[in-house]
Amino acid sequence: MAVAEKVARHRAAGYDVVVVVSAMSGETDRLLKLATSVHAEPPARELDVLLATGEQTTIALLSIALAKLGVAARSYTGSQVYIRTDNVHGKARILEIDARRARDDLAHGRVVVVAGFQGADEEGNITTLGRGGSDTTAVAMAAALHADECQIYTDVDGVYTSDPRIVPKARRLDRITDEEMLELSSLGAKVLQLRSVEFAGKYKVPLRVLSSFEDGPGTLITYEENEMEAPLISGIAFNRDEAKLTVRGVPDRPGIAAQILGDIGQANINVDMIVQNVGADGTTDFTFTVHRGDYGKAGEILKTVAKALNAREIIGDDKIVKISIVGVGMRSHAGIAGKMFKALADENINIQMISTSEIKISVVIDEKYLELGVRALHDAFGLDEPPATRPRARKAERASR
Repeated sequence: MAVAEKVARHRAAGYDVVVVVSAMSGETDRLLKLATSVHAEPPARELDVLLATGEQTTIALLSIALAKLGVAARSYTGSQVYIRTDNVHGKARILEIDARRARDDLAHGRVVVVAGFQGADEEGNITTLGRGGSDTTAVAMAAALHADECQIYTDVDGVYTSDPRIVPKARRLDRITDEEMLELSSLGAKVLQLRSVEFAGKYKVPLRVLSSFEDGPGTLITYEENEMEAPLISGIAFNRDEAKLTVRGVPDRPGIAAQILGDIGQANINVDMIVQNVGADGTTDFTFTVHRGDYGKAGEILKTVAKALNAREIIGDDKIVKISIVGVGMRSHAGIAGKMFKALADENINIQMISTSEIKISVVIDEKYLELGVRALHDAFGLDEPPATRPRARKAERASR
């Protein structure tokens, strides 16, 4: 009823409201367990049909709850709206939304309740979008309806400068750019599904992350940079699921990287960071990181590759983590990398790999130093302080560079 009451308040305030809901807590896991108890590897199409019922239950119950509160509402499954997807079961991508039904209901003063996480392909088969897909559905509906704002209600009250469980002094951000949120999501922050942030950025949908359990302003994720100045660093993300592999003594010639990573890619193993040392005596060392779950499989593939290349040896480490700092202010301010490296060095934390982009710097370190490293960086960049007291980067400086 708490969600229904929030919706009723919005409607009473005169807003048109479309609600995209996910399954009730634990329901998707229950359905998945039920499926695998029947068949260890259930057909993907039938699994999607089963998992989609979780959201179908929720939209009906929410619409019933709204009716009890005197709010006119109408529920729709993904195939009824209709949300058209490709035909990749379990991880479908949204291709198009026909919002005519939703617009008609809104014009008649009804709240539209849509099942998240699901859609239908061109043949009418039910598809699901993968874990966290309801966030993506919500943003897609907001884009299709040209909504003023898409509000995501979750178990946290906004986006924080880092994980409060690791950094007790972490501070909730009032606003963050979609570029920064996209980086944070891709680097390990679990607040929003990555695809939902991509969708919001592509279609210029303002997102606001709010708590399902308490009132508050939350965090606005926006494509606009309205402030005259932007914080140097907005947040720190980390990923525990990292592993590193190194092929030593490979020939230093064109095409080696493609040979090493070709079979890795064909095995659907994603490679993250890559480092190739300067060649010596005609050979070089080639290092890359993968998800820790792919460490063993990638290592087996490399044994065959190393033999074909007559490499000296393969070494690996699955006890590493990645820590990243993110901020649009990096575009216009020098010295960020040096400050980051010094903060880690002051704690005797060795950096094993480094990767950079326009608004982020990532480092790989030993996993035992994760919490110490995150806290050290949070302190070094003063992220617990209000924005007005922290160093900021001026847009004028950015424009001049």
